[in-house]
Amino acid sequence: MIDQAALSGVRVLDLSRVLAGPWATQILADFGAEVIKIERPHIGDDTRRFGPPYIKDAAGNDLSDAAYYASANRNKHSVALDFGTEDGRAILLQLLDQCDILVENFKVGTLQKYGLDYATLRQTHPRLIYCSITGFGQTGPYASHPGYDYIIQAMGGLMSITGTAEGEPMRVGVAVVDVMTGLYSTIGILTALRVRDQTGQGQHIDVGLLDVSIAALANQAMNYLTTGQPPQRIGNSHPNIVPYQLFPAADGQLIIAVGNDGQYQRLCAVLGAMALATDERFATMGARVENRAQLIPLLAAITVTRPIQAWISALQAVGVPCGPINDLAAVFDDPHVVARAVRRDLPHPTAGHVPTVANPIHLSATPAHYQHAPPLLGQHTAAVLTDLLCMDEATIATLCQANIIQTA
Repeated sequence: MIDQAALSGVRVLDLSRVLAGPWATQILADFGAEVIKIERPHIGDDTRRFGPPYIKDAAGNDLSDAAYYASANRNKHSVALDFGTEDGRAILLQLLDQCDILVENFKVGTLQKYGLDYATLRQTHPRLIYCSITGFGQTGPYASHPGYDYIIQAMGGLMSITGTAEGEPMRVGVAVVDVMTGLYSTIGILTALRVRDQTGQGQHIDVGLLDVSIAALANQAMNYLTTGQPPQRIGNSHPNIVPYQLFPAADGQLIIAVGNDGQYQRLCAVLGAMALATDERFATMGARVENRAQLIPLLAAITVTRPIQAWISALQAVGVPCGPINDLAAVFDDPHVVARAVRRDLPHPTAGHVPTVANPIHLSATPAHYQHAPPLLGQHTAAVLTDLLCMDEATIATLCQANIIQTA
């Protein structure tokens, strides 16, 4: 184990709100970067009000911050600062002098009027890594349009392949494009940081939700590019793998995900249906994809005869991938999830403790750290301005009275 965190010494000025940007900066914070989250005084990040549900105190009463906000803002320092004012902008630029990375998700051109765009800042901060996250990127005919995850799931094709054939297009049940954009942004930031270590030069990172949505279509995008035929909605089935879907059991449903012909042979043995293993219509993956309409009812007629756990035990014993369909209560009660310490409770100044979901990246020498719960609005304003800018109490009080800053 190395005592120093992986990103120790890296400081991030986080001007982002909602999910994609905060998701990226939370990852950086988990691995030791000092993230200074800039928020509007008395308003803060929009997601503080994305509730209910809200963070609760020890007595179970709702506090002012939503659970949504808590999902993407741990390990950060909240500085409530109005950089729309001249004094606020001057403070922001002083903070930027001591930062390595700036992350923002304003509409294209918004920060230019404040002199906080990359083209302006690169003149005085050549080492700055500047990450812009928008709906459609910095260029193209849609660049000025606002972009929200739901709209992007629709425009980027994800909804066209999600849902049942007879039903309406469906969005994924979490803002998955925002989350993936946060991941891609983190990769871009770390890549640029590596380049700066080698050259001393920062750069601009342009990440658009629509680009991410299309990139993440993976095999479905290639299915279209290869055939010219847009993939259709097929519910819980897989376009290229069979059987790989939901099956009925005597007491509910389970997932069986057969990834190769060997697993299919073992599935048939457990089901007592070796005739289906040797049938030329089903013996190979390609044949099963072509004949899924005939195969799936035959398998389902067998799986419905025994309970979920009986099938899972039998299939796992021979290495056939399968699993139950858990709700989130079952997820967090699962003994494997508990053993992996996926839930982490962090101390909070008003709630006592706030639960969070652990970072899934497990580094052996420099693991993620869980130091601070998502901060109150302006919780660290005074401390950051004092420590980094040597600002005295009288100046901080004056700025508070002028609503340029807010302290918790």
